[in-house]
Amino acid sequence: MSIIEFTVVVMAASAGAGYLGALTGLGGGVVVTPVLVLMLGVDMRYAIGATVLSVIATSSGAAAAYVREGFSNIRIGMLLEVATVTGAVVGAALTAYLSTSSLSVIFGGALLVSAWLASHPRPEGASGMAEDGLAARLELNGSYPGERGPQRYTVHHIPGGFGVMFGAGVISGLLGIGSGALKVLALDQVMRIPFKVSTATSNFMIGVTAAASAGIYWHRGYVEPGLAMPVVVGVLAGSLIGARQLAAAPVRRLRLVFALAVSVLALQMIYGGIRGKI
Repeated sequence: MSIIEFTVVVMAASAGAGYLGALTGLGGGVVVTPVLVLMLGVDMRYAIGATVLSVIATSSGAAAAYVREGFSNIRIGMLLEVATVTGAVVGAALTAYLSTSSLSVIFGGALLVSAWLASHPRPEGASGMAEDGLAARLELNGSYPGERGPQRYTVHHIPGGFGVMFGAGVISGLLGIGSGALKVLALDQVMRIPFKVSTATSNFMIGVTAAASAGIYWHRGYVEPGLAMPVVVGVLAGSLIGARQLAAAPVRRLRLVFALAVSVLALQMIYGGIRGKI
């Protein structure tokens, strides 16, 4: 495969990843890394280095649209970034002590858990829980655009969400995936935020989380400009298209796409890591 052909393939795959990432809050990296490693034979750490930059691009492309349309909860995002950024620095530091096969198995395991949780959505009646006092004091409750006008929602379990977000940050720094999958599930399952708001807020957060670990990958020489450029361009283009379609996208279908895509890639990464092919 020539350099031009390789660049086109990487850019096309990254565009699809960015589209999926914007719709589901995955951040694109969850698809880009397995594609680079499993299909194109890129070294795991260089794939992660390029993916970290693509995660920042996804956030930049989709987050602005979500904030403008009123889906993102900025106050929640800024609060939880304290946990994710701290975790990202810890995770990026740990990469020096783990083999690529170990990283692959950890990657797949984290994604399988995410896929299972996404395929088992919480009951709709959970939204009727009593108002959380801490969320009210921090003014975290909000609303988002619905078919019948603004839809109000309340936020719950702030400490639990904070703890899960720290873990999401560690995974982000360790694997370079933005940990959008875990962020969405923490917001949706733990904090009881509507799925579309969770997706939008996750996209708002992942860029900051990835930026916290990008410097460490750059310093260690794992960011190759010739690989990172088509990944970033493709993911950014796909995320802009996906962001425009979120409002009309059915939540049930989003969850299904989320779970299926993550499950397939997770199994491939685990298999490759166990067999020592990564």
